Amino acid sequence: MADAAVAPIGWERALMAAEKVKERLRRATKALADAGVPYAVVGGNAVAEWVARNDPGAVRNTRDVDILIRRSDRSAERAALEAGGFVYHELLDVGMFLDGAQGRPSEAVHMLYAGEKVRPEHITPNPDVADSEPAAEFQVVSLEALVRMKLDSNRLKDKVHLLDLIGVGQLDQTWPSRMPPELAPRLQELLDNPNA
Repeated sequence: MADAAVAPIGWERALMAAEKVKERLRRATKALADAGVPYAVVGGNAVAEWVARNDPGAVRNTRDVDILIRRSDRSAERAALEAGGFVYHELLDVGMFLDGAQGRPSEAVHMLYAGEKVRPEHITPNPDVADSEPAAEFQVVSLEALVRMKLDSNRLKDKVHLLDLIGVGQLDQTWPSRMPPELAPRLQELLDNPNA
């Protein structure tokens, strides 16, 4: 009697989903690098890279891939990602790259543009892609630029990401002075009340 295939249980499905995000990140960044398009990984994957440098067990998973490029490289970026199997898609005037024709927007590769604000109400524009460094498998935004971006977005998940960086010792009381005056109090509050 042959064993019937058993569907993965919850935690196995979560691990598989996390691995798909990593694989998507690798494919997207390789496509950009192979095409000579300067980029930097930002968002949750950048946080994971910086957290893992001090405590790999403290890394949180993320659903999508966020990549910073220069707007002047948009055509080259699109050609590179489409050649890598990604499909350009717009939803509510936001461009993204789905992982194939059946890909979901919540699991897409999202592009942010260097020197531009993500939202008009943000205090600072995004950093340039040059404000980055090599990681093991991709180019990652510098820690200082990442912290500034997270403070500017200031959503709950951004605060949690900052608390993760605080928790593994990447950020301490010396960091608020590195931030723009409008953002420094947000970081100071997290440093003063990490368990609030």
